[in-house]
Amino acid sequence: MTVKFVRFYICAVAALAAVSLDADVRVSKRDAELLRQKVATITSQAERPSKQARRTMVTENEVNAYLVYDAREQLPAGVVEPAVSILGTGRLAGRAVVDLDAVRRQKNPTSLLDPMNYLTGRLPVAATGVLKTSNGVGHFELESASVSGVPIPKLLLQEIVSYYSKTRENPAGINLDDPFALPAGIREIQVERGQAIVVQ
Repeated sequence: MTVKFVRFYICAVAALAAVSLDADVRVSKRDAELLRQKVATITSQAERPSKQARRTMVTENEVNAYLVYDAREQLPAGVVEPAVSILGTGRLAGRAVVDLDAVRRQKNPTSLLDPMNYLTGRLPVAATGVLKTSNGVGHFELESASVSGVPIPKLLLQEIVSYYSKTRENPAGINLDDPFALPAGIREIQVERGQAIVVQ
């Protein structure tokens, strides 16, 4: 499993920080293993390009099992309990509990009207949107975002995402509006209900 491909999934979850799954959803180590095997297949196929499209199906349960069993060390400090839901027709949803104190301290709000003044502690951050992909490039269109069920503007979600997606190579973090290159020679990702089809 390449670090680049794993980072793609982790960044997707962290960037979306999307709506919660039902509390009754159960994940298994077997589902996490299935995703590891599929990622290995996708990675090996990237090393052997083909003119004929190759499809690999990834299920919602597999992604969430991977997040529970394998991704903890790869998540930014302060982001826990990530989950995604694949709604279909391109729409994705997911959820993460986020330490908003860290974001607020870094931003250092100067106005009493700044919403970051009122977002303290570890709270569930949520968002939904549409993933559009073609020709090896993806773009996420945000539909809605919330903290503890209270709607927040895109600008506020952007601050949270930027803070938690910073890297040495990208000190500004992920911009929600920026297109991104799909890893491992992926041409597109077809989002259907409960699953996504990775096309190489």
